[in-house]
Amino acid sequence: METAALIVVLVIALALFFDFTNGFHDTANAMATPIATGALRPKVAVLLAAVLNLVGAFLSTEVAKTISGGIVREDQISVEIFPAIIFAGLIGAITWNMLTWLLGLPSSSSHALFGGLIGATLVGASVSAIDFGVVLSKVVLPALIAPLTAGIIAFTVTKVAYAVTRRYDSKPDGRDGFRWGQIFTSSLVALAHGTNDAQKTMGVITLAMITVGWQSAAHHEPELWVIIACGVTIALGTYMGGWRIIRTLGKGLTDVKPAQGFSAEASTASTILASSALGFALSTTQVASGSVIGSGLGRRGSKVRWGTVGRIMIGWVLTLPAAGTVGALAALIVVWLGQLVGVLVGAVIAVAIILGIFLRSRRNEVTHSNAMSEVAHSGRAVKVKRNPPPTRRQLRAERAEARSASTARRDESSEEGR
Repeated sequence: METAALIVVLVIALALFFDFTNGFHDTANAMATPIATGALRPKVAVLLAAVLNLVGAFLSTEVAKTISGGIVREDQISVEIFPAIIFAGLIGAITWNMLTWLLGLPSSSSHALFGGLIGATLVGASVSAIDFGVVLSKVVLPALIAPLTAGIIAFTVTKVAYAVTRRYDSKPDGRDGFRWGQIFTSSLVALAHGTNDAQKTMGVITLAMITVGWQSAAHHEPELWVIIACGVTIALGTYMGGWRIIRTLGKGLTDVKPAQGFSAEASTASTILASSALGFALSTTQVASGSVIGSGLGRRGSKVRWGTVGRIMIGWVLTLPAAGTVGALAALIVVWLGQLVGVLVGAVIAVAIILGIFLRSRRNEVTHSNAMSEVAHSGRAVKVKRNPPPTRRQLRAERAEARSASTARRDESSEEGR
């Protein structure tokens, strides 16, 4: 039991580090579009997101209960090996989070966690220890439905936004009108992110404590100190920024204008809040990406960069198996070397990988000062051409004027002929 208790302490520490990576990995979900449009300054945006993530962590615990009492059947796994399995699963999740952050890919921290836990459980325990019904209903199906739903909502809201407001193609596109709306909707996304993602770590810690008897198996509700620790940690991670992924979501998928940003954020927030209420451990990253793509399709004349979309979708497909593979390898080390030695060796390898990725990222560092440099320098939502082409409204006005002039000339000619 002393060994198990020590491993649980390590699990809690590693889970909080995962929570930290989740924070900076997913900051872009809420703040990429307001930063891209100039509605919020970069440092103000991440500070606002951090505070609201912290608040959101206290608003709901349904997702935490899904993880702590749903995906893994803890009664099918021995108490002695279970904490080590959770530890191995966290290594898989963190490794994938760090790699996709380095590549600037907005992948799912949630699915990385699920993949790591599933892979580690398959190797360390058995297939029967995974409740694949819960995995299908509360992980896989939402992953397929949620981005599509968010994209359709964002597409529709974008169409409506441009239908009811006057469109200026040669200006920053209604920046004054949509600026305050973007601040509100992006804040709502950050709050929703706290209600969903912070709870995943709460669920992992709660699950680990249940296995060693520190918490009753009859109550899967996370304790107050767990909620506070996870909320503070994800808020700190959020404040770090995750600028590589912010750059991808903010300008890599499409050139976002304020009306689009407002629509995408409204769609993202509504989808995440609904899933949190139902206990779905949703990928906020997939929802946010789907919303940005939908808003890009909704604005006539905008261009969606499908090459970037393809790279992101490949990352989505690989997340579960890749994190699961790393989690399985970490669990295999535990099986071979024994729990305590295996966990320590796995921890050393994980630290080496994380440091290696971090040092590699320093070669081409992305910060708040260069992630959206053209927006920061110009103060505008989008680059505006000095001699922009006429809008359709202007073309119609020019044609009407030309017809009026032609009619006037014909009238003058008729009068002279008389």
